[in-house]
Amino acid sequence: MEIRIASQLSTLGHPQRLAIFRMLMRRMPDKVPAGEISAALDIKPSTLSAYLSNLLDAGLLGQTRVGTSLRYTVNVGEVQEMLDFLLLDCCRGRPDMCSPLAAGFGQGTGDMSLKKFNVLFICTGNSARSIFAETLLRDMGGERFAVFSAGTKPYSELNPMAVDVLRQKGHDVSALRAKNVQEFMTPDAPNFDFVFTVCDQAANEECPAWSGQPISAHWGMVDPVKAAGSDAERSLAFQTAYGALRNRITAFTALPMTALDRISLQKAVDDIGHLNEETAP
Repeated sequence: MEIRIASQLSTLGHPQRLAIFRMLMRRMPDKVPAGEISAALDIKPSTLSAYLSNLLDAGLLGQTRVGTSLRYTVNVGEVQEMLDFLLLDCCRGRPDMCSPLAAGFGQGTGDMSLKKFNVLFICTGNSARSIFAETLLRDMGGERFAVFSAGTKPYSELNPMAVDVLRQKGHDVSALRAKNVQEFMTPDAPNFDFVFTVCDQAANEECPAWSGQPISAHWGMVDPVKAAGSDAERSLAFQTAYGALRNRITAFTALPMTALDRISLQKAVDDIGHLNEETAP
């Protein structure tokens, strides 16, 4: 085992291999095509192929063929073994080093039945998908959640068709505005319990680690803003995105937050990201 762990650490010691690994962790549990990794990280395909081979040989990634495309994902079991070895063997399970990773969700926050969870949804433009998610959770979650959304683009504005869909569904849109994620990286910003990316591009981008160790997950879906065709076809794309996010928010609000440990809760929110997107407009 020690030889394998040493090989894994050596493999991750290269900046670009580490960047690939970190991007795929952000996209968990997606299986990401090599071409998308190449474009997102600006790595030449031939160079990327060598790096992916190194990561596969080290056991850190898994590979799946979908048609003619090879797709990659993090090998969670191997990564867990590597971390266990570092924390429990090398570091002898010191509580000052291990407890933040092993702690149950919300540990030390007092009466969890009274806790209000801070949730942030991120997409590229903060114009449609993340706005849908913010509005849905705010309206469906009652007093249990403080909800925010943001985009990674420097400037954005709400998409008119997205706002129309929310109005049609009976949501109050008066307080909605497009925001940049930098607003939530200041010292006085909320400490988030959950951070979700709802588009692949935002998940591919490198962001600083959030303070407070929030649970994060990727709930990627097709961007309705990019839908082509007639007004009716474009409207259907927005209705479909709204319905898919409503399904996910419904499942999220039903989770027994106080009864789940951090690992179980992480798996639950990962699974929600793969709920069937089929929905009635």
